[in-house]
Amino acid sequence: MSTYVLFNMLSGNGTGKDKVDDLKTFLRGKQVSYKDITKITDFESFFADLTIKDEIIICGGDGTLNHFINDTDGMRILPAIYYYPTGSGNDFWNDLGKKPGDNPIRIEQYLKDLPFVEVNGMKKRFLNGIGYGIDGYCCEEGDRQREAGNKKIDYTSIAINGLLFKYKPTNAEIEVDGTHYSYKKVWLAPSMNGRYYGGGMIATPAQDRLSKDRLLSLLLFHGSGKIKTLMIFPSIFKGKHIDHPKNVEVKTGHRIKVTFDRPVALQIDGETVLNVKTYTAYKE
Repeated sequence: MSTYVLFNMLSGNGTGKDKVDDLKTFLRGKQVSYKDITKITDFESFFADLTIKDEIIICGGDGTLNHFINDTDGMRILPAIYYYPTGSGNDFWNDLGKKPGDNPIRIEQYLKDLPFVEVNGMKKRFLNGIGYGIDGYCCEEGDRQREAGNKKIDYTSIAINGLLFKYKPTNAEIEVDGTHYSYKKVWLAPSMNGRYYGGGMIATPAQDRLSKDRLLSLLLFHGSGKIKTLMIFPSIFKGKHIDHPKNVEVKTGHRIKVTFDRPVALQIDGETVLNVKTYTAYKE
């Protein structure tokens, strides 16, 4: 039996490979091969040399997992798949109730029948959630800072600065399983497969990624001015924002469409998509 550690050197703001060293105890006694997951251009060929007795450990962040599930969609994967977080946000890990330093866990059950998002002509599966609104702005601004050479991105600071000065809320048309809704001054409109996104925000506390009804949850943060929004916003990190029903709603459904009245940035498991006016998230 061989263990293949697939690491992403870029995860965790460039610390991905260093964090893999924390697995030394877990890997002791195993026959281990290391491979940069970003260098694998043909997963079918990679899997062809593996057997059911082998195992894979994916080491990266939520974005690494997102690329893996889309790059391998529809493939038959024989080896056991483990995950060990080396990202900066690690929302998937948090959603499973795991802590930093916990051993890798098997994740096959969480990768089955994942939902899709259609946006700007793309169709992709997603693991955690689709961020739309100021969360997309935060990813856009974080990308700018990273390109400028800033290795430590403070998304909380970006969000507060956006709320106070740079980001303007939109009006939105919402469709959930065929029912239409209209909202004004929408700050957040993410569709969620899990509870966590954005590096620790518990956007939809009641969402269950393994639920039998296969529902997605849509968070709507709307109708408030900058100051009140800033007062409520920090409570999202404990899932307490839903205690403000006048401005925060959660709707559930199998198919969710969100349309803003102007284009803004969107994020898919932390990966930014620019100039988006509408997206559709659904489970088949």
